[in-house]
Amino acid sequence: VQFVESGGGLVQPGGGLKLSCIASGFTSGFAFDDYAVAWFRQVPGLEPKGDDRESVACAEGRGGPIYYAGSVKGRFSISRDGAKNTVVLQMDNLKSEDTAAYHCAVGAGLCIPMEGSRFGAGGQGTQVTVSS
Repeated sequence: VQFVESGGGLVQPGGGLKLSCIASGFTSGFAFDDYAVAWFRQVPGLEPKGDDRESVACAEGRGGPIYYAGSVKGRFSISRDGAKNTVVLQMDNLKSEDTAAYHCAVGAGLCIPMEGSRFGAGGQGTQVTVSS
């Protein structure tokens, strides 16, 4: 599965950004809605895979539950569109500690536990920098 993330940029503290991710390349017989999809963030330059990343939000397929990391709850909102194979992360009230490279990835089954090793590799990601 391949991912293309977009929407990052430089924003002042308190501002907002909307990240988008488009997924493609699902194996025949499987669809985007068969998977949980999560947004991760990490230090730029690292491989977007494994446990070397922080999960911030996850949405299960077919209208399943949504989960957020405590550090972003109330500020970030994840949504997905199965018809378009897209997942969006709306980020509001951004803080300097939200600065990172963000990417999305899918995992089989449930979101919980939101551990990086339970999800596949993501795309090249999009950089979010929160600074005045």
